[in-house]
Amino acid sequence: MTSAGTNEVISRISGQQVPDGAAGLWWLGQSSLVIRMAGQTLYIDPYLAVAERRMVPPEFSGSDVTNADLVLVTHDHADHLDPEALPLIARASPQARFVVPRPLETRVLDLVPDAARIDLAEVGKPIRHDALEIIPVKAKHEEFDEVEGVGFPYLGYVLRDGSVSIYIAGDTIPYDGLVESLQPHAINLAILPINGRDYFRTKRGTIGNFHVREAAELALALGVDTVIPVHFGMFAGNTVPAGSFVDFLQSIAPQVHTHYPALFRPYIYMPVTGA
Repeated sequence: MTSAGTNEVISRISGQQVPDGAAGLWWLGQSSLVIRMAGQTLYIDPYLAVAERRMVPPEFSGSDVTNADLVLVTHDHADHLDPEALPLIARASPQARFVVPRPLETRVLDLVPDAARIDLAEVGKPIRHDALEIIPVKAKHEEFDEVEGVGFPYLGYVLRDGSVSIYIAGDTIPYDGLVESLQPHAINLAILPINGRDYFRTKRGTIGNFHVREAAELALALGVDTVIPVHFGMFAGNTVPAGSFVDFLQSIAPQVHTHYPALFRPYIYMPVTGA
Protein backbone atom coordinates (compact mmCIF):
# COMPACT_ATOMS: atom_id res chain seq x y z
CA MET A 1 0.00 0.00 0.00
CA THR A 2 1.12 3.52 -0.69
CA SER A 3 1.48 6.31 1.80
CA ALA A 4 -1.29 8.83 2.29
CA GLY A 5 -1.74 11.68 -0.15
CA THR A 6 -2.06 15.35 0.69
CA ASN A 7 -5.86 15.40 0.73
CA GLU A 8 -7.17 15.42 4.30
CA VAL A 9 -9.86 12.78 3.76
CA ILE A 10 -7.44 10.47 1.95
CA SER A 11 -4.90 10.94 4.73
CA ARG A 12 -7.49 10.05 7.38
CA ILE A 13 -8.54 6.94 5.47
CA SER A 14 -4.95 5.77 5.09
CA GLY A 15 -4.15 6.54 8.72
CA GLN A 16 -7.21 4.84 10.24
CA GLN A 17 -6.42 1.74 12.29
CA VAL A 18 -8.57 -1.21 11.22
CA PRO A 19 -8.30 -4.25 13.56
CA ASP A 20 -7.66 -7.72 12.21
CA GLY A 21 -10.93 -9.45 11.39
CA ALA A 22 -12.71 -6.14 10.78
CA ALA A 23 -13.40 -3.84 7.84
CA GLY A 24 -13.19 -0.06 7.69
CA LEU A 25 -15.75 1.73 5.52
CA TRP A 26 -16.18 5.32 4.34
CA TRP A 27 -19.22 6.54 2.39
CA LEU A 28 -18.44 9.11 -0.30
CA GLY A 29 -22.08 9.65 -1.32
CA GLN A 30 -24.47 7.81 -3.67
CA SER A 31 -22.97 4.29 -3.93
CA SER A 32 -19.33 5.36 -3.68
CA LEU A 33 -17.38 3.72 -0.88
CA VAL A 34 -13.88 3.15 0.36
CA ILE A 35 -13.38 -0.18 2.11
CA ARG A 36 -10.24 -1.30 3.91
CA MET A 37 -10.04 -5.02 4.57
CA ALA A 38 -7.55 -7.86 4.13
CA GLY A 39 -4.74 -5.30 4.17
CA GLN A 40 -6.04 -3.57 1.04
CA THR A 41 -7.84 -0.33 0.20
CA LEU A 42 -10.76 -0.68 -2.19
CA TYR A 43 -12.65 2.08 -3.96
CA ILE A 44 -16.16 1.01 -4.95
CA ASP A 45 -17.84 2.95 -7.79
CA PRO A 46 -15.84 6.13 -7.06
CA TYR A 47 -18.05 8.98 -8.27
CA LEU A 48 -15.89 12.08 -7.91
CA ALA A 49 -17.04 14.33 -10.77
CA VAL A 50 -17.87 17.95 -10.02
CA ALA A 51 -21.44 18.55 -11.22
CA GLU A 52 -24.15 21.10 -10.44
CA ARG A 53 -26.78 18.41 -10.04
CA ARG A 54 -24.91 16.81 -7.16
CA MET A 55 -26.46 17.49 -3.75
CA VAL A 56 -23.16 16.46 -2.13
CA PRO A 57 -19.92 17.80 -3.65
CA PRO A 58 -16.89 15.48 -3.81
CA GLU A 59 -14.29 15.95 -1.09
CA PHE A 60 -11.42 15.06 -3.40
CA SER A 61 -10.65 14.29 -7.03
CA GLY A 62 -9.32 11.15 -8.64
CA SER A 63 -5.85 12.68 -8.75
CA ASP A 64 -5.85 12.72 -4.91
CA VAL A 65 -6.44 8.97 -4.71
CA THR A 66 -2.91 7.71 -4.10
CA ASN A 67 -3.92 4.84 -1.80
CA ALA A 68 -6.09 2.62 -4.01
CA ASP A 69 -5.15 -1.05 -4.30
CA LEU A 70 -8.36 -2.08 -6.03
CA VAL A 71 -11.11 -0.16 -7.82
CA LEU A 72 -14.39 -2.05 -8.27
CA VAL A 73 -16.95 -0.86 -10.81
CA THR A 74 -20.45 -2.35 -10.80
CA HIS A 75 -21.79 -0.98 -14.10
CA ASP A 76 -21.50 1.75 -16.70
CA HIS A 77 -23.56 4.65 -15.39
CA ALA A 78 -21.73 7.89 -14.69
CA ASP A 79 -22.45 7.84 -10.94
CA HIS A 80 -20.78 4.40 -10.76
CA LEU A 81 -18.27 4.41 -13.60
CA ASP A 82 -17.00 8.00 -13.48
CA PRO A 83 -15.11 8.58 -16.76
CA GLU A 84 -13.23 11.52 -15.25
CA ALA A 85 -12.17 9.78 -12.05
CA LEU A 86 -10.92 6.43 -13.37
CA PRO A 87 -7.98 7.70 -15.47
CA LEU A 88 -6.93 10.05 -12.66
CA ILE A 89 -7.01 7.25 -10.09
CA ALA A 90 -5.05 5.01 -12.44
CA ARG A 91 -2.27 7.61 -12.66
CA ALA A 92 -2.31 8.57 -8.96
CA SER A 93 -2.35 4.94 -7.79
CA PRO A 94 -0.13 3.06 -10.25
CA GLN A 95 -0.42 -0.05 -8.06
CA ALA A 96 -4.21 -0.15 -8.39
CA ARG A 97 -6.07 -2.83 -10.31
CA PHE A 98 -9.57 -2.34 -11.73
CA VAL A 99 -12.32 -4.96 -11.42
CA VAL A 100 -15.10 -4.37 -13.96
CA PRO A 101 -17.88 -6.41 -15.60
CA ARG A 102 -16.55 -8.20 -18.69
CA PRO A 103 -18.93 -6.36 -21.07
CA LEU A 104 -17.23 -3.09 -20.08
CA GLU A 105 -13.77 -4.18 -21.24
CA THR A 106 -13.52 -1.78 -24.20
CA ARG A 107 -15.10 1.06 -22.25
CA VAL A 108 -12.64 0.78 -19.38
CA LEU A 109 -9.61 0.25 -21.63
CA ASP A 110 -10.35 3.66 -23.12
CA LEU A 111 -9.99 5.13 -19.62
CA VAL A 112 -7.30 2.86 -18.17
CA PRO A 113 -5.29 1.85 -21.26
CA ASP A 114 -3.44 -1.07 -19.68
CA ALA A 115 -5.16 -4.45 -19.96
CA ALA A 116 -2.74 -5.94 -17.41
CA ARG A 117 -4.35 -3.76 -14.71
CA ILE A 118 -7.93 -4.78 -15.48
CA ASP A 119 -9.70 -7.86 -14.08
CA LEU A 120 -12.80 -8.74 -16.09
CA ALA A 121 -15.49 -9.93 -13.69
CA GLU A 122 -17.88 -12.72 -14.63
CA VAL A 123 -20.62 -14.35 -12.59
CA GLY A 124 -19.43 -17.66 -11.20
CA LYS A 125 -15.74 -16.84 -11.48
CA PRO A 126 -14.21 -15.55 -8.20
CA ILE A 127 -11.26 -13.17 -8.36
CA ARG A 128 -8.56 -13.39 -5.70
CA HIS A 129 -6.19 -10.64 -4.61
CA ASP A 130 -3.94 -11.91 -1.82
CA ALA A 131 -6.25 -12.69 1.13
CA LEU A 132 -9.27 -11.05 -0.48
CA GLU A 133 -11.77 -12.99 -2.57
CA ILE A 134 -14.12 -11.06 -4.87
CA ILE A 135 -17.20 -12.95 -6.03
CA PRO A 136 -19.19 -11.31 -8.85
CA VAL A 137 -22.98 -11.58 -8.51
CA LYS A 138 -25.36 -10.66 -11.32
CA ALA A 139 -27.51 -7.59 -10.76
CA LYS A 140 -30.86 -6.75 -12.37
CA HIS A 141 -30.93 -3.01 -12.96
CA GLU A 142 -34.62 -3.45 -13.79
CA GLU A 143 -33.32 -5.77 -16.55
CA PHE A 144 -30.30 -8.07 -16.72
CA ASP A 145 -29.30 -6.93 -20.24
CA GLU A 146 -26.97 -9.93 -20.51
CA VAL A 147 -24.59 -9.73 -23.47
CA GLU A 148 -24.70 -13.15 -25.09
CA GLY A 149 -21.37 -14.92 -24.88
CA VAL A 150 -19.85 -12.08 -22.83
CA GLY A 151 -21.72 -11.73 -19.58
CA PHE A 152 -23.74 -9.41 -17.38
CA PRO A 153 -23.10 -5.64 -17.58
CA TYR A 154 -24.58 -5.02 -14.10
CA LEU A 155 -22.87 -6.71 -11.17
CA GLY A 156 -22.74 -6.78 -7.42
CA TYR A 157 -19.75 -8.13 -5.51
CA VAL A 158 -19.24 -10.27 -2.42
CA LEU A 159 -15.98 -9.48 -0.62
CA ARG A 160 -14.58 -12.18 1.68
CA ASP A 161 -11.34 -12.41 3.64
CA GLY A 162 -12.03 -15.29 6.02
CA SER A 163 -13.39 -13.00 8.73
CA VAL A 164 -15.80 -10.61 7.04
CA SER A 165 -18.24 -11.27 4.19
CA ILE A 166 -19.66 -8.11 2.59
CA TYR A 167 -22.31 -7.98 -0.14
CA ILE A 168 -22.20 -4.84 -2.30
CA ALA A 169 -25.37 -4.99 -4.37
CA GLY A 170 -24.54 -2.35 -6.97
CA ASP A 171 -27.74 -1.21 -8.68
CA THR A 172 -30.38 -3.94 -8.68
CA ILE A 173 -33.93 -4.98 -7.99
CA PRO A 174 -34.91 -8.33 -6.47
CA TYR A 175 -34.95 -11.35 -8.75
CA ASP A 176 -35.53 -15.08 -8.47
CA GLY A 177 -32.36 -16.76 -7.26
CA LEU A 178 -30.69 -13.72 -5.69
CA VAL A 179 -31.12 -14.93 -2.10
CA GLU A 180 -30.07 -18.46 -3.02
CA SER A 181 -26.93 -17.22 -4.79
CA LEU A 182 -25.86 -15.20 -1.73
CA GLN A 183 -26.71 -17.59 1.10
CA PRO A 184 -23.60 -19.81 0.65
CA HIS A 185 -21.38 -16.80 1.28
CA ALA A 186 -22.67 -16.19 4.84
CA ILE A 187 -23.05 -12.44 4.35
CA ASN A 188 -22.39 -10.42 7.51
CA LEU A 189 -22.77 -6.93 6.08
CA ALA A 190 -25.03 -5.92 3.18
CA ILE A 191 -24.65 -2.60 1.36
CA LEU A 192 -27.92 -2.01 -0.48
CA PRO A 193 -29.42 0.71 -2.70
CA ILE A 194 -32.75 2.00 -1.41
CA ASN A 195 -33.86 4.69 -3.90
CA GLY A 196 -36.54 2.48 -5.45
CA ARG A 197 -38.29 3.03 -8.76
CA ASP A 198 -41.62 4.35 -10.02
CA TYR A 199 -43.59 5.23 -13.12
CA PHE A 200 -42.54 8.87 -13.31
CA ARG A 201 -38.82 8.28 -12.83
CA THR A 202 -38.94 5.50 -15.40
CA LYS A 203 -40.62 7.88 -17.86
CA ARG A 204 -37.70 10.28 -17.30
CA GLY A 205 -35.23 7.50 -18.07
CA THR A 206 -34.15 6.84 -14.48
CA ILE A 207 -33.55 3.13 -13.94
CA GLY A 208 -34.50 1.95 -10.48
CA ASN A 209 -33.34 -0.20 -7.58
CA PHE A 210 -34.65 -1.86 -4.42
CA HIS A 211 -37.52 -0.16 -2.71
CA VAL A 212 -37.01 0.35 1.02
CA ARG A 213 -39.16 -2.68 1.83
CA GLU A 214 -37.37 -4.91 -0.70
CA ALA A 215 -33.95 -4.02 0.68
CA ALA A 216 -35.11 -4.74 4.23
CA GLU A 217 -36.70 -8.05 3.24
CA LEU A 218 -33.47 -9.11 1.48
CA ALA A 219 -31.43 -8.33 4.58
CA LEU A 220 -33.83 -10.40 6.67
CA ALA A 221 -33.78 -13.30 4.19
CA LEU A 222 -29.97 -13.36 4.17
CA GLY A 223 -29.69 -13.23 7.95
CA VAL A 224 -27.13 -10.43 7.92
CA ASP A 225 -26.23 -8.71 11.14
CA THR A 226 -25.76 -5.23 9.63
CA VAL A 227 -27.07 -3.24 6.64
CA ILE A 228 -25.75 0.01 5.20
CA PRO A 229 -28.24 1.80 2.91
CA VAL A 230 -26.79 3.72 -0.04
CA HIS A 231 -27.87 5.36 -3.32
CA PHE A 232 -29.74 8.29 -1.77
CA GLY A 233 -29.10 11.95 -1.11
CA MET A 234 -27.15 12.71 -4.29
CA PHE A 235 -29.69 13.75 -6.94
CA ALA A 236 -32.86 15.65 -6.04
CA GLY A 237 -35.00 13.71 -8.53
CA ASN A 238 -33.79 10.29 -7.47
CA THR A 239 -33.60 9.97 -3.71
CA VAL A 240 -35.64 8.85 -0.71
CA PRO A 241 -35.51 9.60 3.02
CA ALA A 242 -33.09 6.98 4.29
CA GLY A 243 -34.76 7.09 7.69
CA SER A 244 -37.74 5.27 6.17
CA PHE A 245 -35.47 2.30 5.52
CA VAL A 246 -34.16 2.35 9.08
CA ASP A 247 -37.72 2.47 10.45
CA PHE A 248 -39.04 -0.31 8.24
CA LEU A 249 -36.13 -2.66 8.88
CA GLN A 250 -36.53 -2.09 12.62
CA SER A 251 -40.21 -2.97 12.33
CA ILE A 252 -39.61 -6.37 10.67
CA ALA A 253 -36.15 -7.34 11.92
CA PRO A 254 -35.17 -5.56 15.15
CA GLN A 255 -32.23 -7.94 15.50
CA VAL A 256 -30.59 -6.48 12.37
CA HIS A 257 -28.43 -3.42 12.91
CA THR A 258 -28.63 -0.52 10.46
CA HIS A 259 -25.64 1.71 10.08
CA TYR A 260 -26.78 5.06 8.76
CA PRO A 261 -23.65 6.23 6.91
CA ALA A 262 -22.14 9.62 7.65
CA LEU A 263 -20.32 11.17 4.70
CA PHE A 264 -16.53 10.75 4.77
CA ARG A 265 -16.57 9.43 8.35
CA PRO A 266 -15.07 6.03 9.29
CA TYR A 267 -17.19 3.07 10.29
CA ILE A 268 -15.36 0.05 11.65
CA TYR A 269 -17.38 -3.09 11.10
CA MET A 270 -16.70 -6.17 13.23
CA PRO A 271 -18.82 -9.28 12.58
CA VAL A 272 -21.20 -10.37 15.32
CA THR A 273 -20.07 -13.69 16.79
CA GLY A 274 -21.93 -16.14 18.95
CA ALA A 275 -25.32 -14.80 17.89
